[in-house]
Amino acid sequence: MVRGSRFIATLTRVRDPRAAEQFVEQVRSEFPDASHHCFAFVAGPPGSTTRIGLSDDGEPHGTAGRPILEALLHSGVGEVAAVVTRYFGGTKLGRGGLGRAYAGGVKLALETLPTVEKIDRVELRIEIAYGALDALFRWLDEHDGVRLQEAFGGAVTLRAAVPVREVAALERVVADLTGGAGRVERL
Repeated sequence: MVRGSRFIATLTRVRDPRAAEQFVEQVRSEFPDASHHCFAFVAGPPGSTTRIGLSDDGEPHGTAGRPILEALLHSGVGEVAAVVTRYFGGTKLGRGGLGRAYAGGVKLALETLPTVEKIDRVELRIEIAYGALDALFRWLDEHDGVRLQEAFGGAVTLRAAVPVREVAALERVVADLTGGAGRVERL
């Protein structure tokens, strides 16, 4: 409650603007008698402004959607939408008060929001000698690599998924471990 007005912040994961729009409509139908349903979304990686959206939903321009968006952009969370539902309490809050109330509600909701780190991975085929296998497995474990399939023949052929940022380092490690004989190929 802020000077008689009730603010309810509702957040969810969204992967694209269409999902964000559907979420806003869902919240509107949940609170049909509310005065405003102001929202913002970041439908990409944390801090990205490529796929964003916002609405003041009848509040004075820049007093609701923008503060909500700023809270999301500075939260370190991506693929997220926030709708702040307001039940007007009879006292005008002014531009600054509205901005603080809308952003504050989102910040409070973000504090308890369960998050999961998303890691973009590349699938690779790795050929390596048996003697280097343990060292490669340790490297994969230490660098968020995922072993997908192993085949044992004259050498070991391993299918693995590694974070995009680690591909060049893996190529160097395989070359070092095998004296340049190992191979790494993107699938």
